Amino acid sequence: MSARFKKNETSGFTVKKFSPRRTWFDCAHHRLRTRRFGSKGGFKTRPYKNFVLFVFFVVNTIHFPALAFAQTPFYQGKTITIIRGSSPGGVGEMRTRAVANYLKKHVPGNPTVVIEFMAGAGGTKAANHLYRGARADGLIIGSAPSGMVSSALLGEAGVQYDLDKFSYLGSPNSESHYVFFTNRKLGLGSMEKLRGHSGLRIGAQTVGHPIYLTGRLFAYLLGLKEPKYVVGYSSPELDVAMLSGELDAGSGVASSIVKQNPEFLDKGLMDFHSVIEIPRGDKHPRFAQLPELDSFVKSDRERKLLALHRTFRLAGSPFILPPGTPKDRAEILREAMRKIYADREFLTEYLKLTGEDATPLLPDANDKAIKELPRDPEVIEFYKLLGGTQPLPPR
Repeated sequence: MSARFKKNETSGFTVKKFSPRRTWFDCAHHRLRTRRFGSKGGFKTRPYKNFVLFVFFVVNTIHFPALAFAQTPFYQGKTITIIRGSSPGGVGEMRTRAVANYLKKHVPGNPTVVIEFMAGAGGTKAANHLYRGARADGLIIGSAPSGMVSSALLGEAGVQYDLDKFSYLGSPNSESHYVFFTNRKLGLGSMEKLRGHSGLRIGAQTVGHPIYLTGRLFAYLLGLKEPKYVVGYSSPELDVAMLSGELDAGSGVASSIVKQNPEFLDKGLMDFHSVIEIPRGDKHPRFAQLPELDSFVKSDRERKLLALHRTFRLAGSPFILPPGTPKDRAEILREAMRKIYADREFLTEYLKLTGEDATPLLPDANDKAIKELPRDPEVIEFYKLLGGTQPLPPR
């Protein structure tokens, strides 16, 4: 008698037994094969294959759920924190908010997005934190003032980051206009009167801030007499200080003035003297009548100085990722930024919030702009003199 069948000596009936090495799968397989033989002995295989696939699916669903179902987006249910390298207020915050509002829409998983402010040294404090202290997990993004770029290239004190190590997500603004203005109560409406006034108090946020740098550049190329620089203000505080007479003059982003301080223009509270067009020749509709700062240069070195300043500004106010951010997450965010900059709803909201049209610098172009920054040692040293705290050099 076959080993698979054994006669019970007591009862006299035959008992069917499976080999101890056979599993429940072998048993099920045997029953299925037995049931599927036709009258001519032919075996139909489709139900057998379906059964095997079913077992494979059940096992993998239990032990490898990520293989059985579509992978959940990394950013789903998470929070992205944008660290803005300035105090609240001003056009810089509005640019950051415009982008933040659309990150949730364009990042797969629709994460929550929050903004934190970290003012200090024109963005250097925030950049240092992003470079050395922030988590590199794709959940931290920096929103850097353009001063972060110039401070690093100029080797300013306190810089602890390497521009080439960040991952760049682009910028919503690569064009800008800076204007120089004085309180009309001073009666300095003409260039002659402006140059004849001694000790003009020019306000800014911090040493190294773009507003500080452009204020110094205006003062130098316009030939002002012994100007004084007063720092330590937030953007809203600068406006109050100008209106109260605590400050005499300042430089500002044209679009920010039009949006946040229309009374400066509409009520004639300020006299406007000159404009820096970035790029050269790009006229602002409210300040097209002002002389371009280029018209005041007296040497090739001064022309190169102004060109370097424009290049810094063209690098934009970039969004950046800490070094070491996983490449797949960085690419998710870079692609999200590309979609944001092409989103018509974003472009409309950006104009509404900032008072200026967006002029996006895409991530790849941002990488290129950083790599191609001019590094002429002589011009850089000259620019550093303007960006420091010492008196302006003679012309």
